[in-house]
Order: sequence, then structure tokens, then C-alpha cells
Amino acid sequence: MTAAALAAVAGRSVAEVQLVESEEIGIVGVGEATLPHIRAFNTRLGIDEAEFMRATAATFKLGIEFSDWARIGDSYIHPFGAFGHDVDGVGFHHYLSRAGHIATLPDYSLPVVAARHAKFAPPLDDPRSLLSTYGYAYQFDATRYAPFLRARAERHGVTRTEGRVVDVERSGTGDVVAVVLDDGRRMTGDLFVDCSGFRSLLLGQAMGEPFEDWSHWLPCDRAVAVPCADAGTLKPYTTATAMPAGWRWRIPLQHRVGNGYVYASAHIDDGAAQDALLRSIESTPLADPRMLRFKAGRRARSWVGNVVGVGLAGGFLEPLESTSIYLIQLAITQLLELFPATPISPVDRDTFNRVVDLEYDRIRDFLILHYHATTRDDLAVLGSCADDGGSRHARGKTGAVPKARARDDLS
Repeated sequence: MTAAALAAVAGRSVAEVQLVESEEIGIVGVGEATLPHIRAFNTRLGIDEAEFMRATAATFKLGIEFSDWARIGDSYIHPFGAFGHDVDGVGFHHYLSRAGHIATLPDYSLPVVAARHAKFAPPLDDPRSLLSTYGYAYQFDATRYAPFLRARAERHGVTRTEGRVVDVERSGTGDVVAVVLDDGRRMTGDLFVDCSGFRSLLLGQAMGEPFEDWSHWLPCDRAVAVPCADAGTLKPYTTATAMPAGWRWRIPLQHRVGNGYVYASAHIDDGAAQDALLRSIESTPLADPRMLRFKAGRRARSWVGNVVGVGLAGGFLEPLESTSIYLIQLAITQLLELFPATPISPVDRDTFNRVVDLEYDRIRDFLILHYHATTRDDLAVLGSCADDGGSRHARGKTGAVPKARARDDLS
């Protein structure tokens, strides 16, 4: 994504882009659900929607369904659109609440109603039309999106080098001068973008930027993923279902359904999590389950010296609100807006870090809200609260922490 964007937007007159990647490492490829912002990203790169959807087996997405989060049996959709219409600057939900019909609020959202009926139509630009009150995103195969963008990047002049980075050379000022590949080649540059995933080869290892661990707020630290055969009608939404130790996703694509269980390893072992996921899928698995380990948090700074961390190299948050690819896009967009001259301005670095940090923090708090706002009381909170500098945290048996316990016992 970074190479394609730099080549298409910045152009050869601004920067010579060299892409170093290794087929040995591969792609994580489980972040298949996106937010509407991805449409602006693709459009900016000049990508035709139909071509993109064919290449990535994409489907349309109108929102995210949350099942069993508020209470067992409950289901609501977080849509990419409005509920009703504001009147004189007052939110529509206030009128509905005053009339005593707040429970019918989803009926006044076109994307919610369309999603429930497995329908989709492109929105219109006419503000007088009900079809202008929503947006949409995509659900796609991330393992196909990467090579699709690689090909576009190369057509725009990006030089791709196959190889694995084994060493990093730095100057006396601490900036990265070159990366050394496993065959001895040196790749030099003025600006280095670290897209090395959880390893964070440049930002974390070479530059030594510390990682802020947020697992005391978001204890889910593992995921198991498995695709299965398409089981029928395509649904234009992603589903997140609360599970005993976290939650599971369901993402319908043209050629398969993506499934995964995000969980806290302190409360369920890997084998049990895998079994639970396999029992939940609706059709034949198309591959063996794949295990992933992670830690919620981010680097203290995403841009240090002449190194910019993008994606997992800069941080990770569980994809409960489909924000993984969005955070990649956010960093790329900010890099394009603040693309540096030589020498790099500290103002550009500071602005980039401030914007990226703010978005990570906002999403972190939004994810915490999902766990805190539940009214479920079917499982007890296990363990004890520990004093941590004035804040208290508890490890629960379930991702859906009972609201009464959260309100009365935890701060």
C-alpha cells in the first residue's frame, strides 16, 4: 500500500521508491474487513472499483453486526450511515426517545435495513435522496490485495527487490543509512518506511523505539483464523460475535468466508480456541487453522529520525471495528501530506506522530467501550484487581465483562 501510494501520488519527480520484500516471509492476510476510507484511498491511486473487486474477490460492506455483546441473543449493526434525519440541529434519536420508540432506531437506518435483507445499492450524491445517507466499504482477500498493489506500484516506476533484510546500517547521527540483504546487497535511501510487521525491524529494533503495552486494557493477545466454503447468500456486513474468552469474526467474500477467534490466552488455551472456532463455522474448512500472536499497543512514536513505521511495525489493535487496514491507510495518508524535504523537518515528524498517536488512542478507547458497555451478567469476573499506579484492572473470564461489576468494582 505504501509503495503504490508514494509512486502514484508523490511521483518520480519527488521520490525514487524502492520496495524491498521477501516471499519467504509472506503476508499476515487476515485483515479482510475495512472502513469506507479505503474507497478514498483506492480512488486517489486511480484504482477502478470493478477491477479491484475482481482482483481481490471483494464484497460490499454496509457495517458491522455485533452479536451477544450487549446481552445473550442481542444483535445490533454499527452502520456506515445515519439514523433518521436531524431536525433543526437536534439529533433524530432524541425525538424517537421522547416518543418512547428508541428500540426502533435501527429501522430508521437505510444501511441497517438493507444489510438485514442482504441488499446493497451504491449511494447517490443527491442530498435529497435517502440513498445519500450512507457510505460503504469492502470485505476482501488481503493476500490478493498486496500483489494487486505491487503490480500497480511497479507500473508507476517502483523498483522491487526480492530479499530479506539481515542488517541495518546507521550514521553517526542515528539515522538509517542502508539495509543489508541476505545476499550482501546494500539498499540505501533518504527515508525508510518500516512495513516489517510485528518484528518492527527498523523502528523497534534498529531505532529502539519503545512499545507501549496496552494489554492491561485489552487482554486479547491471540487469534486463530480459518477460511471456509461459501455457505449461501452474501451478506453485506461483517459479524463480530462475543465468545467466552473474546470474540469471533465472520467475513463473507466472493470465493470463501473468513472466520477467526480473537481471544485472551490467559483464559482459554490454543487448542480449545481452535476447537471452538471450528465448531462455529458453517461449512467445510478450506485450510488448516492458522495461529497468530500479538500484543495490543503502539510504539511511543511512529516516525523517528528518518524511519516511519506503517502498519504492524507501528502498533496493533484487535480488529473489532475493522481498523487494521484503516490505520495503515492513515499513516500512509499522513506521510503523503507531510512528505519531507531534505533535511527532514522535526515539525513534520511531530505532526505525523501527533495525528497517528491520537487515532490509535481514540480507537483503543472505542474498543474498551465495547467491553465495558455490556449488560451481560452470565459469567463472573475471575482473579483479583491489582493496584497499578492508581488505576485498577481485572482479568475477566469473558470478553463481555458484566456491566454491574465493571461499574461497581472497577475504575
